Amino acid sequence: METTQIVLLSVVQGLTEFLPISSSGHLILTPLLFGYALQGLAFDVAVHLGTLVAVMLYFRGEVAAMAAALVDSLKVRRLATPDAELAWMIVLASIPVVLLGLPLKSLLELLREDDRLIALVVAATTISFGVVLWMADVRGSRSRDEYGLGWKGALLVGCFQAIAIIPGTSRSGITITAGLILGLTRKAASRFSFLLAIPTILMAGGLETLQLIQSADPVDWTALWLGTFLSFVVAYLTIHFFLGFIEKISMLPFVLYRLLLGALILVLLP
Repeated sequence: METTQIVLLSVVQGLTEFLPISSSGHLILTPLLFGYALQGLAFDVAVHLGTLVAVMLYFRGEVAAMAAALVDSLKVRRLATPDAELAWMIVLASIPVVLLGLPLKSLLELLREDDRLIALVVAATTISFGVVLWMADVRGSRSRDEYGLGWKGALLVGCFQAIAIIPGTSRSGITITAGLILGLTRKAASRFSFLLAIPTILMAGGLETLQLIQSADPVDWTALWLGTFLSFVVAYLTIHFFLGFIEKISMLPFVLYRLLLGALILVLLP
């Protein structure tokens, strides 16, 4: 991989993993738009590792508190604290992607074989789920924090997340949408989405790493380390600034971006 390609894809991953605009869609579209060959599995694993480290470091206090509370809840066999309940809601919300992820991943592999088809899918999902995000933001009551999501709400968010394996949907976008529909504030919906990303990226990264180990493709370690570092830095800054201003603005800028991007893809399709 060229250095320019590594930097570009790493920055794209760091920016889009936690913004509601679809990282998978951008990682597919970026090489197509700039004339690069589609990056290999190893690089995808590397940049996802960078974003995983970023979200775990940013929420290190919450993650430590939830991990301790989860262990304590297993010992006493009850949910004694809000952190314990939130931790188990994250676990519950992670189940649907395990059950539905593999079948949908097989569909994704078929889509990636046809550049025109994958671009069309990204355009359609970018536009349609952008509209859904806008409706959820406008109509949501925005009256609860993530601790008040509840078991049914957590499961619903998890079901929404499972859809996000389809490129262009946006994992953060669809889970934030679900949170807004369930009455969470913008910041609470975003925080739950980001915390839910930790087990999700761990599971997806573990599966991709297993495939990578079984692959005989050569590994460019310089590209992988650079991609991991750059995606980590950009993702950490993205989380910080996004959570800092999201209550001050609506989701409209991201919705408009999605609509414009989807329209541009349709115009550029051969």
